[in-house]
Amino acid sequence: MSEFFTNTGGNSQELVRVQNLVKYYPVLGGVLRREIAQVKAVDDVSFSIAKGETLGLVGESGCGKTTVGHTMLRLLPHTSGSVTFDGTDVFSLKGPELKNMRRNMQIVFQDPYASLDPRLPIGESIAEGIKIHKMGNTHERVDIVIDNMRKVGLEDYHANRYPHEFSGGQRQRIGIARALALQPKFIVLDEPVSALDVSIQAQVLNILRDLQKDLGLTYLFVAHNLAVVEHISDRVAVMYLGKIVEMAPRDELFSNPQHPYTRALMSAIPIPKPNRKRERVILSGDVPSPLNPPSGCRFHPRCPFAQENCAVDEPGLRQLRPDHTVACHYAEQFLD
Repeated sequence: MSEFFTNTGGNSQELVRVQNLVKYYPVLGGVLRREIAQVKAVDDVSFSIAKGETLGLVGESGCGKTTVGHTMLRLLPHTSGSVTFDGTDVFSLKGPELKNMRRNMQIVFQDPYASLDPRLPIGESIAEGIKIHKMGNTHERVDIVIDNMRKVGLEDYHANRYPHEFSGGQRQRIGIARALALQPKFIVLDEPVSALDVSIQAQVLNILRDLQKDLGLTYLFVAHNLAVVEHISDRVAVMYLGKIVEMAPRDELFSNPQHPYTRALMSAIPIPKPNRKRERVILSGDVPSPLNPPSGCRFHPRCPFAQENCAVDEPGLRQLRPDHTVACHYAEQFLD
């Protein structure tokens, strides 16, 4: 699958590579609590991200996209596969080397309130990572905290306030400031605007874009809202039941989706014009359980174009257009 590690635009210098990543959760049963099955949350996922690029990772709830981000950062142990950051194998690092790597790879969580200590003023929460990594003296740490708070639109006096005194949008800004404090190169954005009002979403997304431009950041943007992904991403990877089924540059994917699942997702995006209607693609059935995924193509039980071989032969990612890959036996019929 290495031939599908593609980048976009003039920037082709790879920063992050995920190759054949697998994350299974054991299911225990019986009196002795032995493993009787496995939940296949992430099953053979591969992609790369160029320096300064934003890769959007989208899919329905439960498809494994958040697990990908957490496993990449070693917040969860991996089952198999590899993650390479700036030429270094992340999964092989231990001790001080792993600690140093964590400075360069940060995360912004979906629920900012749950990720903040309610007993600490937010200035201290932002400074925690700086203290752990022993960056600067006391006065320098205060300057770093204030500087990063200003970058995300917070005021200096906010440093002495507690998480419950802020709105949801302000808490997410605090989470972004905390991630920025260690001067990372790569940030996993785990549905950072899903719990916010639309107007606040736009503000936070604009902050993220400005920070990327000013600081040269690289993002993995995990989301289920395709409109948000279209706004911020350079490329988009679509996940279904633990696997990537389509990956392409943003404009290419939104103008010409080639996987039936992607087309169904696109058909649900509202059009802000009352006199225009989008033809809806209604999928039958429910998402299968990752505990017992279907054989062959995992999407075939819900696919309106499935053939007999789809239930037997699992399609691999293949390139139909430059930088556009899809895992479907019959994707050619969707080419415009």
